[in-house]
Amino acid sequence: MPGSAVLLGGHPGAGKSTLLLQTACKLAQGRGVLYVTGEESLSQVAMRAHRLQLPTQGLKMLAETSVETILAVAERERPEILIIDSIQTMHLEDIASAPGGVAQVRESAAALTRFAKQSNTVLLLVGHVTKDGSLAGPKVLEHMIDASLLLEGGADSRFRTLRGQKNRFGAVNELGVFAMLEHGLKEVKNPSAIFLSRTEEQAPGSLVMVVWEGTRPILVEVQALLDDSPLGNPRRVAVGLDANRLAMLLAVLHRHGGLFTGDQDVFLNVVGGVKVLETSADLAVLLAVVSSLQSRPLPRELVVFGEVGLSGEIRPVPSGQERILEAAKHGFTRAIVPRANAPKRAPEGMEVVAVDKLADALEAL
Repeated sequence: MPGSAVLLGGHPGAGKSTLLLQTACKLAQGRGVLYVTGEESLSQVAMRAHRLQLPTQGLKMLAETSVETILAVAERERPEILIIDSIQTMHLEDIASAPGGVAQVRESAAALTRFAKQSNTVLLLVGHVTKDGSLAGPKVLEHMIDASLLLEGGADSRFRTLRGQKNRFGAVNELGVFAMLEHGLKEVKNPSAIFLSRTEEQAPGSLVMVVWEGTRPILVEVQALLDDSPLGNPRRVAVGLDANRLAMLLAVLHRHGGLFTGDQDVFLNVVGGVKVLETSADLAVLLAVVSSLQSRPLPRELVVFGEVGLSGEIRPVPSGQERILEAAKHGFTRAIVPRANAPKRAPEGMEVVAVDKLADALEAL
């Protein structure tokens, strides 16, 4: 939006500068773009642009950390888009503290945002994050800007997700999935395909579920492994899921499914490094646990989703129809879903089993 301030955060090496450089080079072909770098020299940015084979004609670059100088140049050049990489390196002469300090970051961002509003310029700020993944710097920074975006992705994965945390001018439930390749970040048009690279051999404890990310359904695989515990207090380890919720679901399985796991170590993993934050994974988690407990593999063409309540009921989840259609599109022929999410007419070639209680789901297996 013209006149908006957008903050892009992410861990070091996530690809913030790469993503913005790619964006700036494309936009500079038809719009006025000024890219200000405070962390790298102009020659370093130019080397990266040539390595990524980007069209650099028309892109104006500036290596500067003084906000006063940047505003003077921006006033003269009048760009449509102003990119600051990063806000933590900027400083104002009037503020006594060092760059990166709370006062410098707050006042620098305020001066740049004020210029953007007055000149109708789109301002893109790069921000660092703390160890726990939240945005570094004063909290007032998030109130000052119009949109806050976070670029996530571990060092061990070539995939990155760009998600909105705040947006005054649009929805925050959008999700972009990118792959970091030789020539920069490329859009992943079918994220489900990444997380479904399963082996041909069927193994107990493996099951595909449909989670909702942003405005689209994504199919991911959940794996469970149960083993006799030598400890008096068996372990409950969940990677990509809430460990407290796992403990609760195991109690529901014992009470309403009649299956005891109190003498077993339970390990749970969501394949591909995905973090599942919604409750639609409950039923899939429990069925994967049952599969591992009984050492019986589940059918490869089965997909599951649904929230499990403390009384053993299977509750509906949002966008159930879209989840089923996405599974059918990927060749799944059987789905176990909450009764309230069951479609009146199932997609062609798919059998939809609607369940009300956990006992019904176990019987359907």
